[in-house]
Amino acid sequence: MVSSAEILAAIRELTNTKQLDRGELHELLEDGIYAALTKKYGPTVKAEIDIDEERGTIDIVLLKTVVQQVEDVATQVSLDEARFFDEGFEVGDTLETQIDFAQFGRAAVQAAKQRIIQRVREGERTRIRDEFAGRVGDLLSGEIQQIERGKLVVMLNKYREAEAIIPYREQNHREHFHQGEPVRAVLKRVEETPKGPRLILSRSDPMFVQALFKLEVPEIPQEIVEIRAAAREPGSRTKIAVSSRDDAIDPVGACVGVKGARVQAVVNELGGERIDIVPWSADPERFAKLALAPARVARVFSDAQTRTIQAIVDEDQLSLAIGRNGQNVRLASELTGWKIDLYSSREWMERGGDAVLFAPLPEDGAEDEAVDVQLNEIEGLPISTVAVLEHAGFRTLNDILDFDREDFLRLPGIAPEEADRIMSILNELTDEDADEDDAPPVAGAADDSEAAEAADAVATSGNTDGGTGQSVEAGGANSPAADEKA
Repeated sequence: MVSSAEILAAIRELTNTKQLDRGELHELLEDGIYAALTKKYGPTVKAEIDIDEERGTIDIVLLKTVVQQVEDVATQVSLDEARFFDEGFEVGDTLETQIDFAQFGRAAVQAAKQRIIQRVREGERTRIRDEFAGRVGDLLSGEIQQIERGKLVVMLNKYREAEAIIPYREQNHREHFHQGEPVRAVLKRVEETPKGPRLILSRSDPMFVQALFKLEVPEIPQEIVEIRAAAREPGSRTKIAVSSRDDAIDPVGACVGVKGARVQAVVNELGGERIDIVPWSADPERFAKLALAPARVARVFSDAQTRTIQAIVDEDQLSLAIGRNGQNVRLASELTGWKIDLYSSREWMERGGDAVLFAPLPEDGAEDEAVDVQLNEIEGLPISTVAVLEHAGFRTLNDILDFDREDFLRLPGIAPEEADRIMSILNELTDEDADEDDAPPVAGAADDSEAAEAADAVATSGNTDGGTGQSVEAGGANSPAADEKA
């Protein structure tokens, strides 16, 4: 039978690996011993436990009350039996019996072990929850441990016991990772699961770009420079609005760095994604003009009730203001929080400012709803399965996209064969999405706005266009910055 000294040594090792303090160690041991006593003597057992780490001993004293007639053998002992040990016992006295570890059976020892393991896991979950609950938006680093159906399982450099994943929808689909590669991502939220807290990381959220700038620009953690707003289309373009608490510090220049060193480090992490840095303004009209950079805006009008901005640009600036596939104006609208309607100066004069040149931008979330798919529209998914999933509250593809097979089996009405079928369908869908995202761009392709957008960047040297903002992307002979200089 294991001695108390050996148990203490094992618990000390467990304490070091699980980062427990001395108080938690004693509480853990007492709880485990009580579980063993309960297994052997009953749930009402009473005992005194004394743990002496210096001597390496654990003293366990069983306490029983002396009574005339025993009703609970776990807490009571008869007067005759008590006087067998000492003739001086009377009714109401307490009989103290020393218990040795050798008296514990296998079942009792197993109960103590299970209780200790349970308490250790609960402690881990509590520490992870307390550590990360207030760190949403922080940059975390780790290693790709596993890739499951497009989902990246990450082992963090610190808190390796924490479960951290980058879901498929939180990835930049222009990036490709392999098992064992290092990765950085921003903590987006902490989810509660039956297995404990799960950290949801993201490389596609605008918070990721903000976290990278916080790492590269020391003025941001010093609260001298602040990122007031951000809008992003992952893998393509990001706009951020910055302000400064110190009039002597230019917020745009601080984020760009000497010869563009700071912003280029962020661009490299994002795989060459273009970044526009513009000054923030409390005036919505001025902010809209800045957000539409690098296009030069002639005039703007605002309607506070509908939160709409009407921006007038010269003919040669219209395509640049719109951007490729409407990207520039779309990101500017998201950055400012106002709907932006663009007019060329000729159209504005012809229509007298009464007509809207472009259709209103979609409401927040409308684009996501359009991309999402209803479960009853997925080919191969039986109606009965759809009904079970909808009854559980899952109605769209995004609701179940990151589910594992065990998650489906927990739902009442889902058999193992049906769970396998759902997983097969999800694997096919995610593989098809990945193939579409990986399609390389066609060389030489252009639309009507692309030629004008050739000037939609500034070299990373830190030059600004009229002080309105900054557009940065990885340089090269064919970069927009080079075209602009030409």
